[in-house]
Amino acid sequence: MNEQVRRRPDGCGRPLSEAYDTALLDLDGVVYAGGQAIAHAVESLTTARDGGMHLAYVTNNAARTPQAVAAQLTGFGLPTAADEVITSAQAVARLIAEQVPSGARVLAIGGEGLRVALRERGLVPVDSADDDPAAVVQGYDPSLDWARLAEAAYAVQRGVPWFASNTDLTIPKERGIAPGNGALVEVVRIAAGGAPQVAGKPLPPMHRETVLRTGAKRPLVVGDRLDTDIEGAFNGGVDSLLVLTGVTTAAALLAAPPQHRPTYVDADLRGMLRPQPAVTEQDGGHACGGWRAAAAGEELVLDGEGDPLDGLRALCAAAWTAAGQGGCGADAGKALGRLGM
Repeated sequence: MNEQVRRRPDGCGRPLSEAYDTALLDLDGVVYAGGQAIAHAVESLTTARDGGMHLAYVTNNAARTPQAVAAQLTGFGLPTAADEVITSAQAVARLIAEQVPSGARVLAIGGEGLRVALRERGLVPVDSADDDPAAVVQGYDPSLDWARLAEAAYAVQRGVPWFASNTDLTIPKERGIAPGNGALVEVVRIAAGGAPQVAGKPLPPMHRETVLRTGAKRPLVVGDRLDTDIEGAFNGGVDSLLVLTGVTTAAALLAAPPQHRPTYVDADLRGMLRPQPAVTEQDGGHACGGWRAAAAGEELVLDGEGDPLDGLRALCAAAWTAAGQGGCGADAGKALGRLGM
C-alpha cells in the first residue's frame, strides 16, 4: 500500500524475518532501555539472524562509538560487530565533511562517539568556540554540562555553521523518559537563535548513511518512535514495524498523521518472527482477529474479543480512515480501555 494514503496496518502471510532481508533496528526503547535488554529482544533477534535475516542497529544516540554499542549488544548475548552499528554521529560527520575542507576544526559538543566519527571523516574535534572552528556540532552526551552548551551558543552567535546529530527531545532510560539531544539543541537555539542542519532519523542523511553501510535490498525499519523511526521509514520509502516497548502509546498511534503510520504494529520484537494479521473492511468498519472497530460520531467503537493487539490494529484502521475522510480525531479512550491500553 502507498505510504502516502495508508489507512490501516498491513498484513503479511510470512514471518517478517523471512519477508525482509535486513532489519534496521533502533536501539533505545527497542533492543534495550539504558543498560538493560528489553524483554524478548535478544531471543527474537537471535532467532531472526539464525534464520538468515541480516541485523543492523541504527541509532540516533551519538554518544557512544559503534564499537562500544556492539560490545554492549554482545554482552547481552547478541554477538555484534562494530560495522553492524550505524549512528547519527556517523551521518552528521559525513554531512559536515561534505561542506567543510578536509582537516577542518569542528567544535564537538557531545560524547566520544561523535568525536570518533568526526576523525573518521578527516575532521579535527575541538573544545572551544575560540579554536576557530569551521562548524559546531551537537550530539547526545549524558555528562554534558552548562559550559559545553555555552561554547556551542558562542560559536553559533558568531555565525559558525551549526549541525546536530539528531533532535530527539527524549530518550528512554531504566528509570523513565529523560531529556534527549533535541532538548539540548533547544537550549542553544534559545541562547543563539537559528536552527542546525540535522542528520539523524527521520531525515535523509541518516537513511543514506544506513543504506551505504548495510547494502540492504529489502529492509524493514523497526522502531518505537513515530517521529523518528517510522517517519524515517516513510521518508526512505521502506516498510516499518512499530514495537510498543518504548515511548509510543496506543493513543498516539491512533492519532498518527500519514508520515507516522507504520506498516506493521506489534508488542515487541517477537513480532519479527510471526506473520502479521490483515485488517479487513467489515460492515462499515474494520476487523482484525476477533475485533471490529468503527468510527461512530465523535467516538471510536470497538466490539469483540481476542488478542488486544488485533483490537489495536482494527482501531488504527478505523481512526486513520476517519482522519482521511476529514474527521478531526475520534475519541478512543473507551475502546483502548477495553484493550487495557
